[in-house]
Formats: sequence, structure tokens, C-alpha cells
Amino acid sequence: MTATMNADTGRQRTRAALFLAVVMAATVGSALAFQYIGGYIPCHLCLEQRTPYYIGAPLMLLAALASVLGAPAWATRGLLAIGGLLMLYGLYLGVYHSGVEWAWWQGPADCTAGAGPVDTGGKGVLDALDKFVPPSCDKAALRILGLSLAGWNAIASFILAAVAFRSAFARD
Repeated sequence: MTATMNADTGRQRTRAALFLAVVMAATVGSALAFQYIGGYIPCHLCLEQRTPYYIGAPLMLLAALASVLGAPAWATRGLLAIGGLLMLYGLYLGVYHSGVEWAWWQGPADCTAGAGPVDTGGKGVLDALDKFVPPSCDKAALRILGLSLAGWNAIASFILAAVAFRSAFARD
């Protein structure tokens, strides 16, 4: 009976890791779609919020692969825990960015200046095209149901962290 329970837990960890990998990839993929298809230019904090997903999605695929190939349970559990920590960092970034957007606290100095008029330095406009100025972090480019994309990222990160930690610390 113990071997069956361990196998069930192993399958649950595999499914959780695959779920996390797919949802993390879909989350960052939707951010990229907003950027490249929707035309929403990300600010500095927006780009930083993608990092946990860029690292986490392949890491969760590795966790699923380790589980399927029969790696020790501690390896899969450790990878899931690291994924949970990454999503906690994503939660922090999402809450921080949302707070900057709602003017609850200041953002980084290099992020709140925003795009102003482009100084061509006496040259033509075509020469100034190299100087891309990202948008300000304190203005939400889009709000869905009252939340900015940073707010939705905080919610997604919280849920993904909970799934990762629950799977990592489930009893065998």
C-alpha cells in the first residue's frame, strides 16, 4: 500500500510540474502577446516581472522529467520548491509594481521618468529612432476588471506559488 501511495504522490508531482510549466509559459506568452500583437510597450518593471516565468517554466519541465524518469523524490520536490520561490518573487514584483501604479510608494528612479519628448540633438528624427525610451512604470497601460497587468501577475504568481509549494511539501 505504501508503494501505491508513493506512486500516486509521484504522479501528482509530475502533473503539478507539468501544470506549472504550461501555465507559466502561457502567462509569459500572454505578456509577450500583449507586447508584440497588442502593441503594449512594457516598462522596466514589466520586463522584470517576466524573469521568474522565463526561469520557472523550463525548471518545471525539468521537475516533471525528473519525476517521470524516476529521480529521487527530493529532487523533484526541490525543483518544485524552487519554482514556488520564483513565483513568490514574481508575487513581490507584481505587488510592488501595482503599488507604484497606484502611487502607494515610489518606483525605481530609472522607471518613473516616462517617455518625454525625444531630443534629436540637432539631428533629424531618423537619427533619434535609436534612442528608445520605455514607458513610465507608474502608469498602467491597461486595466482589466480594475487591475493592471501587474496586479493580475501578482494573483497568478500567488496561485502558482501555492500549487508549487503544495506539491513540493505533500507527504509521500
